[in-house]
Amino acid sequence: MIKYREPRWKSYIVKTKEPVFTADQCDDIIRMGQSYTPEEAKIGVSEKDAELNKSKRTTTISWIPFDDPRALPMYSIIEDCMNNINTNHFGFEFPQLSEPAQFTVYPEGAFYDWHTDSDIHFIQQPLVRKISMTILLSDPKEFEGGELQFVEDERDALPLVRGEAAFFASFVRHRVKPVTKGNRKSLVMWFGGPPLK
Repeated sequence: MIKYREPRWKSYIVKTKEPVFTADQCDDIIRMGQSYTPEEAKIGVSEKDAELNKSKRTTTISWIPFDDPRALPMYSIIEDCMNNINTNHFGFEFPQLSEPAQFTVYPEGAFYDWHTDSDIHFIQQPLVRKISMTILLSDPKEFEGGELQFVEDERDALPLVRGEAAFFASFVRHRVKPVTKGNRKSLVMWFGGPPLK
């Protein structure tokens, strides 16, 4: 008989108990993200099928490469945090950093409608997205709206303080509600691996 080791606190949506980054570190990440060319965000998991669709998503993004020396400590901290959360909550096999971090800016009126981060056509995802992560880089006093919400239930909006992270299974439906005032800045990452088991 095969025995499976279940995670201690099984859940597919997990918020860190304290901020992953300090306010100063959040400022450093914002400056780093702003040092790369922004682009309009598209819909789609791979470059091949990505399309601009402003009725579903309006935000700007830039990518922070793995080889940027300024980013190495950031990537190390996030990877350690993801591994701990995966062990205690998800229990997925072999998730790893698989894509560069996405620095995301939601100005007033920007949003990202309901979606999942994984694709049902795994051929487009050689490393299947298993875990998604969002870190709020802005001070919540700097913007209104922009709530991260799960599973189409207003009660499932997940408030974050500056530097705090939400990790969730990439197949969970979620959205970022429209920002009604100010700018919401965040860091988004995905962790992939072999097909889900």
